[in-house]
Amino acid sequence: MSNPSAEPGGPVEETGPFGLPVDAALAADARERLAVVETLLLDCVRGEDPLLTEASRHLVEAGGKRFRPMLVLLASHFGDPASPGVVPAAVVVELTHLGTLYHDDVMDEATVRRGQESANSRWTNTVAILTGDYLFARASDLLADLGPEAVRIQARAFARLVRGQIQETVGPAADADPLKHYLQVVADKTASLIAVSGQFGALLSGAPSHVVDTVTSACEKIGIAFQLSDDILDIDSETEESGKTPGTDLREGIRTLPMHHVL
Repeated sequence: MSNPSAEPGGPVEETGPFGLPVDAALAADARERLAVVETLLLDCVRGEDPLLTEASRHLVEAGGKRFRPMLVLLASHFGDPASPGVVPAAVVVELTHLGTLYHDDVMDEATVRRGQESANSRWTNTVAILTGDYLFARASDLLADLGPEAVRIQARAFARLVRGQIQETVGPAADADPLKHYLQVVADKTASLIAVSGQFGALLSGAPSHVVDTVTSACEKIGIAFQLSDDILDIDSETEESGKTPGTDLREGIRTLPMHHVL
């Protein structure tokens, strides 16, 4: 949208959400490099087995926000955004995220994902699980070229992600604060990979270590907010809006923030 306060006849300044100014050059760079990410992403899910290729491309081609790759690209501007590891790192986090979606849909028995029939519904649970595993393997293959520190960061984030899923599945202990438990699940299950997105972008672009730490911390908080919003959409949205089956958490007996407030 344009800024109505711009001088008549002068350059029109773009504004984004909350009336904040948009850096047009940064936005153009992000769009250009996201297209490169998309190309590499599609290359990575192309394999020798026709079914595996089709199943792997299923969610990639369904779209999605590409939120995590975008954070990698944006964070890279704290250093040299043209550094060779930045785009592969953006693909790594998206492949990892996509892999978790295949597994999530099996666990949730979901029938819709990104407005499309879920992989487990279109094929079988087994195909969906193996496809998720394949995407994790492809992510690891790319990651190996980014150095041991990047491998370690990803491995630790993945461990947090799995721990968060187990904690959500088991639920809080009898003597635990259920809200605190829920927020820890959110941090581990969702925010961990979003934090890594910012960390990869800053780290692989050569940003100073204190900047990398700050970006990582900020992106973790963004990840928590992102999941809180998603939990609200699970209750207060239609499939056409969210692209997912609404009410999944409620049916699974998972108490998200809206439920904690109701209770």
